[in-house]
Amino acid sequence: MQVATLAPNIPAMQELQFAVPMAGGVLCTLNTRHDCNMLSTLLSHSESKIVFVDTQFLDTALAAINLLKKANQKPPLLVIISDNVGLPPSDLALHEYEYESLIEGGSPRFSIIRPTDEWDPISLNYTSGTTSRPKGVVFSHRGAYLYSISTVFMHGMGTMPRYLWCVPMFHSNGWCVAWGLAAVGGTNICLRRIDPKDIYDNIARHKVTHMGGAPTVLNMIVNSPSTDRKPLPHKVEVATAGAPPPPQIISKMEELGFGVTHLYGLTETYGPGTMCLWKPEFDSLPTEEQLKIKTRQGVRTLGLEGVDVKDPVTMESVECDGKAIGEVMFRGNTVMSGYLNDTKATEEAFSGGWFHSGDLAVKHPDGYIEIKDRSKDIIISGGENISSIEVETVIYSHPGVLDVAVVGRPDNHWGQTPCAFVKLKDGFSVDDQDIIKHCRDRMPHYMAPRTVVFGDLPITSTGKVQKFVLKEKAKALDSIS
Repeated sequence: MQVATLAPNIPAMQELQFAVPMAGGVLCTLNTRHDCNMLSTLLSHSESKIVFVDTQFLDTALAAINLLKKANQKPPLLVIISDNVGLPPSDLALHEYEYESLIEGGSPRFSIIRPTDEWDPISLNYTSGTTSRPKGVVFSHRGAYLYSISTVFMHGMGTMPRYLWCVPMFHSNGWCVAWGLAAVGGTNICLRRIDPKDIYDNIARHKVTHMGGAPTVLNMIVNSPSTDRKPLPHKVEVATAGAPPPPQIISKMEELGFGVTHLYGLTETYGPGTMCLWKPEFDSLPTEEQLKIKTRQGVRTLGLEGVDVKDPVTMESVECDGKAIGEVMFRGNTVMSGYLNDTKATEEAFSGGWFHSGDLAVKHPDGYIEIKDRSKDIIISGGENISSIEVETVIYSHPGVLDVAVVGRPDNHWGQTPCAFVKLKDGFSVDDQDIIKHCRDRMPHYMAPRTVVFGDLPITSTGKVQKFVLKEKAKALDSIS
């Protein structure tokens, strides 16, 4: 039985990571940023029988349920999580089930319903939809168990760590950290919303040792007002994934007293599948070279059989020269069982016996991989391949830039040219020519953007820029003649 949740990082969400599988169910954690149309689609696709909803998202959930009713589909049973905010008791009484009351009525003699096979599903996670319509990714008990052990090592955790939840628990079951923390006696510090002041306050109050988050979260921290910051009680280890972190952001985080480890993976790999493992010999390198290494995706994690960069046609491994580009591929126990009810997509994803990530990368002589771009995001200009990530990294080095994303804009002569969407820091006055000149001074001219658009970037709840939205905006600008 599938059991869905629609909630932020709150204690009930952490409890349900254990309660649903222990009751024999399959946990389906839904993205809190989805609208009612997408929610109704996912509730239907997952065939969820129960949905636990935080009061903050109750209106959206009720609208999704109404859509299911209009389509003559049986909606899931609704259980409200009040979490001491939102609806007053009188409004809660209008609904049949409330989370805490439901727990109070449970039996303390209940016996755990264990899986009959270690390959039985434990959870269903929908992809973030950064490139296409979300797909249901199936995690197994075996994969989750092995990944939970692996994630402890990835985060550099010892016994009884204190973890601050900035990674959404609905994203790949929060990288399986909730399960991993239980194995080492860890403490969960929950954050309903991501705010730099709240992050600093919780680190000081709870003596946080570890946290995770997308580079977007790190960007918020380093650019927060000094009045929001508090001295760190000790070095706080931060695992970042979701997008390649700019070297400038890593440097500023370390200046503030954080340690940063770069991870990389996908929903289909239970979260991060590689880490940029730091070697002692790296310490003797110049600072700039160290920062370049830290932005690499690194080597496979403990639970995986293999990670490689291969030619997707021949399935041959590329040369370890830091130049030959191939597709990152994964194989092992901590790769998804498949896409729910989508045999065709599953077979395509595992073509040749490896899971195809869709990410293009090189492999350096030391075996560390470095993502150059997603295959769909490479900009092809006059026959030259331009990595949007490389252009973004250069633009990030401009002192006035807070955030940036680069996509291809149609060009009648070159086919495509780089188009940069830039969000500026408060108090900075920068025009498009400033950005273009900054790039042309630091990289080959053909790689520099010919178009710069200023404004907020569309961000998913997991901290990824929705490039498909920006691509449509770039197309709407018309072709450059």
